[in-house]
Amino acid sequence: MTNRVLLWAAFAVVHLFVGAMGFLLPNEPMGDVYRVYEPWSRAVFSGGGIVGITQDWVYPHLALLPMLLAHLPGSVVGDYTTGWAILVTVLDAVAFAVLVGRGRSRGRIAASVFWLAAIVCLGPVGMYRIDGVSVPLAILGCLWLLRRPWLASVLLAAATWIKIWPAALVAAAVVAVRRRSVVIAAAALTSALILGVVVAAGGADHALGFVTGQTGRGLQVEAPVSAVYLWGALFGVDGASVYYDQGILTFQVAGAHTDIVSAVMTPLLVVAVAAVVTIGGMKAHRGVPFVRLFPTLGLALTTVLIVVNKVGSPQFQAWLFAIVVLGLVIDRRRWVGPGILVLASAGLTQLIYPLLYDGIVSPAVLPVAVLTLRNVALVVLLGWMLVRLVRLPAPVPALVRTIP
Repeated sequence: MTNRVLLWAAFAVVHLFVGAMGFLLPNEPMGDVYRVYEPWSRAVFSGGGIVGITQDWVYPHLALLPMLLAHLPGSVVGDYTTGWAILVTVLDAVAFAVLVGRGRSRGRIAASVFWLAAIVCLGPVGMYRIDGVSVPLAILGCLWLLRRPWLASVLLAAATWIKIWPAALVAAAVVAVRRRSVVIAAAALTSALILGVVVAAGGADHALGFVTGQTGRGLQVEAPVSAVYLWGALFGVDGASVYYDQGILTFQVAGAHTDIVSAVMTPLLVVAVAAVVTIGGMKAHRGVPFVRLFPTLGLALTTVLIVVNKVGSPQFQAWLFAIVVLGLVIDRRRWVGPGILVLASAGLTQLIYPLLYDGIVSPAVLPVAVLTLRNVALVVLLGWMLVRLVRLPAPVPALVRTIP
């Protein structure tokens, strides 16, 4: 059997296994699909309002499109949740076909194996969340940046309007790609088109609701910054606790000065992103090539969005997959280490949710320790990429290379 046949057989097994596990594991890892996505999308058909148009929404506007599209396979199989899994699998298959190619490149084989392993390590939450739609689009965008920068930028911009994290890859592309004007123009036109549709539909007042809605959120329980309060709740520190926010449907931490910490985190995230982009810009100015700069800068920025963030959810781990896939395609030896760390982080995340999640919302030692270890792994990954970014060497001028 050829490598390509084996990879496609593994693709089918992985998606069937992970999709089925969503129905078997505790704590409803696919719960968002039928509890949230399905009601939002059905409201469009029934005249009950359109999220992001008639009201503020937690997601960018294009996120509604896959929620609507999932009704097509869902109507065939008679279940919206299964229809969602089919939709995500089809999108993954398109990206996987481009990634695998002819199945002869060792880098592409390694990247394909990594992606399948990552899907298994993270588990059903990676499939049954809106993030599962943005990942294959981001992989396609990364793979096509050099040869098809216009199409790649459109895909990355569209992915950003589904879940905001691919904006990190757009920023990295603007810094690292020589044809940056093409990247900027394509992303701007895509964004303008989406916003134009929103305004034409009567949603001007809610056009940026997904941005303003984030600033008022508290400290989510899985975010690295929440570790102090989570351990405080575990050991009974006065005022430290975990509670469920009914407004945004998530668990958050309470404790001394959490309001101040929450208010500081958003500007801190902006400063951190700006600092990393500045370092990347300096490296680009010194002539560091795309194949060295973009993967490192892209992973550094993506990890910043997770580590320096007051919001934290298990599906955030899927954000790391796309750029590691590209890194392995380009230079598998240099990217095996980060790939292994990302797999470990994803595996720890599946232990946390859905398996040990009861011990997070009602803090117990083992679950809190596993969550802390996962967050430490992310901090290590960020530090690793920052060091690699700073150390990226500028190319030696041709004149210097010719001197004996």
